[in-house]
Amino acid sequence: MITPDDSGYFITGSDTDVGKTYIACEIVRQLRQLGIGIEIRKPVESGCELSAAGDLLTRDAAALQAANDHLETIERIAPYRYRAALAPHRAARLERQQVYLESLVDACSRDHIEHRLIVEGAGGFYSPLAENGLNADLASALQLPVIIVVNNRIGAVNQGLMTLHAVQSRQLRVAAMVLNQVNPEIDNDMDNESDLKSYCDLPLFCCGHDAPLPNLFS
Repeated sequence: MITPDDSGYFITGSDTDVGKTYIACEIVRQLRQLGIGIEIRKPVESGCELSAAGDLLTRDAAALQAANDHLETIERIAPYRYRAALAPHRAARLERQQVYLESLVDACSRDHIEHRLIVEGAGGFYSPLAENGLNADLASALQLPVIIVVNNRIGAVNQGLMTLHAVQSRQLRVAAMVLNQVNPEIDNDMDNESDLKSYCDLPLFCCGHDAPLPNLFS
């Protein structure tokens, strides 16, 4: 287990569709159970659905909002929302808009300095996020400890180690790595946890398919 950081965490993935939001929600719930105040930011989300009333409905930000007991509005959690399920900067262009890194950094400000800040990126660590930056650039600007989420499947060791190297190359501290079983079935002969532990010295947690995340925090 790890000691909760005083600042919070940046949740990133080794790729898209690795279950970042699910793990981020679990982390929020665990910190709340410790009596820690949380503020959540998913500063930009693409792939939103248009409601009959003309509002853009989020999935990730809404799940994060619920995990934090609806203490913040969707507008505060995810101020930049777009319809197309593309990299955010391209989704924004389709709506004749542009999103810049500086705006996303501003959107990640805290309303209460004593709260921990949980920020979820969009896609993998090197995925484009804005016209002038990647997820990696947002993480560097925020200087939060990073939790890496990796899909527990064939190739996870490669994906995990590459992402770890990428995060550390930005002089960011990796607080933990989570192997998340996205698919219901898994090859029982595979042991990504043991293989990763052979090559990296950091807290490593495994989360089964649709299972609660093991307790990360002491």
